[in-house]
Parts: sequence; structure tokens; C-alpha cells
Amino acid sequence: MGSERLEMRKRQMQVHQEAAASVLQSQHRMGNMPTNASNACCFCWCCCCSCSCLTVMTEDERIQRSTYERRTEEIANCDDSPKPTLEDATMWTMSFERLMKSPAGRGCFRQFLRTEFSEENMMFWLACEDLKKETNKTVVEERVRQIYEDFISILSPKEVSLDSRVRDVINKNMLEPTSHTFEDAQQQIYTLMQRDSYPRYMNSTAYADLLQDLEEPPPATEP
Repeated sequence: MGSERLEMRKRQMQVHQEAAASVLQSQHRMGNMPTNASNACCFCWCCCCSCSCLTVMTEDERIQRSTYERRTEEIANCDDSPKPTLEDATMWTMSFERLMKSPAGRGCFRQFLRTEFSEENMMFWLACEDLKKETNKTVVEERVRQIYEDFISILSPKEVSLDSRVRDVINKNMLEPTSHTFEDAQQQIYTLMQRDSYPRYMNSTAYADLLQDLEEPPPATEP
């Protein structure tokens, strides 16, 4: 059964690629080539197909991908986040917005999300925030592709939970990627964390232990 499914998948991929090539040739003959023709064969943004343009990258694209991967590693590492003060940590109870605006708050909250196996929600939100700061069109398109692969694709182990309406919006936005491609999805994940994970964190032993540690005076140093 496994070999039959593999062969069926290969045939589907071949048909997909032939159809894409046929569309491009027709558009070229009609002089109606899209502005993003250089990667127009990438109809499958989840990159589950073996499209040739995914394996042939220019030097600039390699640099952009490398930069994104380094940035992703930084986003993925929440252990290096600053330690909060007692005043800062106490203010997090006032609102989820206060927690999210605090670098230390985001770090502590992410560590809690990790224990609940939902850290990808914060990682996706941070990746979207980082995307919004980018102005270079080529870099934006590459980052949009990577964010889709990492958090939207159903094949990704870090896929975030989005409803069908938001997924439809993303699919439409992917036709012309911008720094705001995932805006609706980011808001939905923010709301999910606010309504679901944030109350549990505020009532968790992790948060209580953090406050206790911050209230304890530092050990006296010997002269």
C-alpha cells in the first residue's frame, strides 16, 4: 500500500508541474506574463511539491534564506530573554497586552507555552512582528514563504490552529505577498493566546514560583 501511495503522489506532482508549465507557456505567448513570473510555478506555497524553482536559488536568495533561518533561531530561543523585575511581573496580571509588550514577559510566557506544547503560537506571532518591520520586497516574499512553510502548512510540525476563513484570506494574500500577509492570522493567534493560555499562565505554579523567586532577596555576598 505504501508504494502505491508513493507512486500516486508522484503522478499527482507530475500532473501539477505539467499544468503549471502549460499555464506559464500560454501566458508567455499571450504577452500576459505576471510580474512575479520568476517564481510563478510555485502554486503550492506549502512547498509540498518538488517544483524545480524550489531547488534553484540565486546567491541573494541563499543569503536571504540564511538570514531568515538565523532570525528564526533567535526567535526560537526564549531562554535568553531578560529576567523580569518584580514590578514588571506583577503588572502582567493587569492585561495580556502588558505581558506581550514586555520582552521578559514574552520570554516567561513562552516557557509556559512550551510546557503546554503550544509554543508555536508565540513563535508565529513574533515572526509576523518581525515580518512587518521588513521593507525590501524580495526579502518580504522569502520570509512570507518561510513563515507559511513553518506555521501555516498542514505538513509542518509547528502548524498553528487557524479557521477556514483566515486560511482562505492567507491563500489569497499569498498571490501578492506583503509584510501584512498574515495579519488576520496573527490577530487570531493573539486572541487565542489571550483567551486560552494567558489565564492559565496567570493561575499557574510557574507564574507563582516566578513571583516568589523575585520577592526573595538575593543571597548576601561574603566580604
